[in-house]
Amino acid sequence: MPFCTTCGTELSGAARFCARCGSPFGGVDAPAATFAADEPLDYTIQGDNLQVVRLRLKPGQEVYAEAGKMVYKNPAVLWETRMSGRSIGEKIIGALKRKLSGESLFLTYFRATAANAEVGFAGDYPGRLQAYNLAAGQSILVQRDSFICAQTSVNFSIALVKKIGAGLFGGEGFILQKLTGPGTAFIHGGGDFVEFTLSPGEVLQVDTGCIVAFDEGVEYDIQFVGGIKTAIFGGEGLFLATLRGPGRVVIQSLTLEKLRRELNPTRTGGDERGPLGALGGWFSSED
Repeated sequence: MPFCTTCGTELSGAARFCARCGSPFGGVDAPAATFAADEPLDYTIQGDNLQVVRLRLKPGQEVYAEAGKMVYKNPAVLWETRMSGRSIGEKIIGALKRKLSGESLFLTYFRATAANAEVGFAGDYPGRLQAYNLAAGQSILVQRDSFICAQTSVNFSIALVKKIGAGLFGGEGFILQKLTGPGTAFIHGGGDFVEFTLSPGEVLQVDTGCIVAFDEGVEYDIQFVGGIKTAIFGGEGLFLATLRGPGRVVIQSLTLEKLRRELNPTRTGGDERGPLGALGGWFSSED
């Protein structure tokens, strides 16, 4: 199948002009090999305090990303912003789900039209990138605004927090992002990452807001920190997030809340949160 050399659109064998951009037929033959949507990506993650993922795409391979996450690309990569989904209804529902999860209405798709195609993506603030190689049907839940990019075989959706307490005080709101394989997806978080693999029934207690991602099988809830004195003067707020295995958990050392607090010119000092600090994420949430 030939491709338009101007915009990269596939052309029918009898076409004399591109139906999309109107350019005269001058396409180049697509490579004989075809690539499955979930074929492993050739990528590297580079950097320290604001990492970049470099994707080297084979001709015909395609990925999609959250709008504004691209850092660079070469001319062999065609990009197009569009809604995902086959029908108008799927496109609208998908766009609304992304908006609820803190992302934009549209996604940007990047497709390699020639050899040596490369594109790079990064997060919006200092932190790390994590690659998830998801098997067919495998899902992970990630915090709002964490999604960077993924293969087109990965389904992007939302998941509702099942428990009211976790939604109100857990630091993540009622809506989490859900990524389902097969394929590779990349997420971003603040500071450095610490990863745990919880055995069945094993519990991990985490400062609210520090959770980046966890497997769908991990149980997510919140619990009161303990004594009144600890809650008021401990500097960690009223609640801790609790994660119960089995499954994989990734937490971050820097949250946007902490970064904003440190950069606030009216800040008077100290890193502690008041006893009502745990409610801040609820009242300021966009859910």
